[in-house]
Amino acid sequence: MKSAQETLSPTRVKLTIEVPFDELKPALDKAYKTVGAQISVPGFRRGKVPAKVVDQRVGRGTILDQAINDALPGIYSQAVAEAEIQPLGQPEVDVTRLEDGDLVEFSVEVDVRPQFETPDLSDIEVTVPDVKVEDSDVDEQIQALRERFATLTEVERPAADGDFVTIDLSASKDGEKLDVAQATGIVYQVGKDSMLDGLDDAVTGMSAGESKTFQTQLAGGELKGEDVDVEVTVTTVKEQELPELDDDFAQTASEFDTVDELRADIAEKLTRGKRLEQAADARDSVLEAAIEKLDVPLPETVVEAEIANRRQQIEQQLAYAGMTMDAYLDSEEQTIDEFEADLEKRVRDSLVAQFLLDQIATDSEVGIEQDELTEHMLRRAQQSGEDPQSFMQHMVEHNHIPELVAEVVRGKALASLVEEATVKDESGNVLDLKNLRGDGSIAEGDEATEAESTES
Repeated sequence: MKSAQETLSPTRVKLTIEVPFDELKPALDKAYKTVGAQISVPGFRRGKVPAKVVDQRVGRGTILDQAINDALPGIYSQAVAEAEIQPLGQPEVDVTRLEDGDLVEFSVEVDVRPQFETPDLSDIEVTVPDVKVEDSDVDEQIQALRERFATLTEVERPAADGDFVTIDLSASKDGEKLDVAQATGIVYQVGKDSMLDGLDDAVTGMSAGESKTFQTQLAGGELKGEDVDVEVTVTTVKEQELPELDDDFAQTASEFDTVDELRADIAEKLTRGKRLEQAADARDSVLEAAIEKLDVPLPETVVEAEIANRRQQIEQQLAYAGMTMDAYLDSEEQTIDEFEADLEKRVRDSLVAQFLLDQIATDSEVGIEQDELTEHMLRRAQQSGEDPQSFMQHMVEHNHIPELVAEVVRGKALASLVEEATVKDESGNVLDLKNLRGDGSIAEGDEATEAESTES
């Protein structure tokens, strides 16, 4: 086999591939065997029909078509490897010459990963928010913990802010009950404002056994956004009693002996979480700054396909949530043109980011260990709420492992890009994100030195 490469554009090439018939012999033999097993010829056992007889029965052209189709994937893969290109998307293949017994010539056009020079990115400087944990942040966590250990006591008085009420709801429109908007036995905390507009005002001051009707708008379904009348009936009112915030509570609710120790632990956990948020901001900002430095030609067919795919995903998510595109645009205060422009920019930036990180990974010879891949799959399974074993099995069976490997490699390439950049917080401190652990803590001393030596 021999092939010639022609560059049609910075993102598209044409391969002309000539294949001698000798190299097609395994595919021809297979085609004759397959077709011969499907026809019945008197005097011959099924599957033992000679090639000449098969040609007479089905035509030589049928055999050639099947043989070429069977051989084409391998021929294409070999030509791509010899041309040292990285295809994007499906190729367009034509048989441009067929000389039976001599050779077959293919013409293949395919989008390819663009070649580009990576500029000096070490001068990138970004600023990210400070890591700040206020006393109010700790108080909020303490309050949530106390609420977990709170008790509810039924009371014979009107419902007040913070009380838990059990309610029945019945929505109607124009005097007719809506079957899809009926509910009983709902437990709701007054003042949370987490269900229907106007519900808190309605139930505040109501006692068990009382009913009231208020007007609101449904949050979902076919009548989403339309005015309806809702009758709410309170069946019970319960008062929440929080435990005293003392050392006894700290010992009951945690492994700590004192409230001060509990507060310190909560503050440390919040700090770690904010460090991770800060690191994520740094990665996003550095990558965005790097993209702005690049001028990378993109294959338009790939861009258009990705835009269509993302648009379809958004429409499916909106449909699942019972929201129309018009309603979504209204909520985002966007026009359709602004939405499309934003979508296209995100797609183009995403493709440039992929190409850049892949280039960095190649230049730096970034590799991946099995434990890194396993850890990544476990994290992905946790994020999707799936059983880890089932998730891994699905990834293997559907050949998604190369995609997961690419995600890990790009993540490591991005980490190296961030390490080269200058990252400061809003107070002007230069941040060293290299020693940040996955839990938000910072490796220090011998552990940090060992991590640095391992990376180098």
